[in-house]
Amino acid sequence: MGYQVMRAGGITLLGLAALLPTPAAAMDDAAAPATAPAAAPTSPGEPANTHAAGLDFFMSTDADHTDIYRAGLNLDIGHRDWDRYWGVAVEKSWYRPTGSKTTSRDRVYLRYADKSDSWAWNGRIGTDGDTVLGSADIHNNARFRQEYFIERDIVETRMGLDRGLYYTFAGAAIDLPADDRNVLTVVAGAQAFSGKNMRLHLRANYVHVLKSDWGLSAQVRTRYFYSTHPREYDYYSPRWYLQAVPVLQLRRYSGGWRYMIAGGIGAQRDATSGWQPSRYLAAQVSSPSFGRNWFLKANAEYSNTSLTSGVYDYLQLSLSLTRAF
Repeated sequence: MGYQVMRAGGITLLGLAALLPTPAAAMDDAAAPATAPAAAPTSPGEPANTHAAGLDFFMSTDADHTDIYRAGLNLDIGHRDWDRYWGVAVEKSWYRPTGSKTTSRDRVYLRYADKSDSWAWNGRIGTDGDTVLGSADIHNNARFRQEYFIERDIVETRMGLDRGLYYTFAGAAIDLPADDRNVLTVVAGAQAFSGKNMRLHLRANYVHVLKSDWGLSAQVRTRYFYSTHPREYDYYSPRWYLQAVPVLQLRRYSGGWRYMIAGGIGAQRDATSGWQPSRYLAAQVSSPSFGRNWFLKANAEYSNTSLTSGVYDYLQLSLSLTRAF
């Protein structure tokens, strides 16, 4: 069996979200909060929402016939608006690595988010019954935007599930804007796996606004990682990996809805392979706070990151629906 791609515990985890290009300037869509817009104001004398409930769904599949499904229920006991809340989340996941038997996992989390005039933070911490899992993120909205993140999750491969292999990932990102149309974002992080391997990450993303009124930008997304103990288990882990992908991104608004589509073709290689094509395509739609209390977000992403089998296709889809009451 070839080495599989190491997969994160879900695209909602803000640690890995931070590793995606996230400049706050230059109209990059990822700079917007990953949750929802501010809640609609209430009428005079009408009480504000104090609770919320939501459903999350996630699925992914890849060229090695590894399928993952995840369903979660969120209950905010205290809910002031979409980025100020506290509550609990329960989650069930089903894993089928490389077409083998299906394994399931149950988790429970405490979740929390709040903000000040300058900073916003959120996190969730919980367990799968064996170890502590979760994520936390804090960022400001300054011109030189800073973000700090940490997350811990299971390695979603056959060996990772059977042996209980986990990773802990921590890092930071900063925006370096040249002007309102050009910005460079740099991300650095360290990822410690069960065993001896430590993976060091470095990413740089350059964004240039082509048409601000269209929401159109041109980007160059680059990333590099280095593994101290490559190929320790069955997740994709060469000694080093390098990728560079030019991307066009279009973001539009209509009636409070936000639409984003991005795509590009570049190149990638690792310590044991020569240069090969690298493809990326993503689409996202999110609602306003429609019906005053509802919020919807859907996401789709395709890539072929991994060189173990020449061409490695990976597709993930997610959907979340939340209602405040």
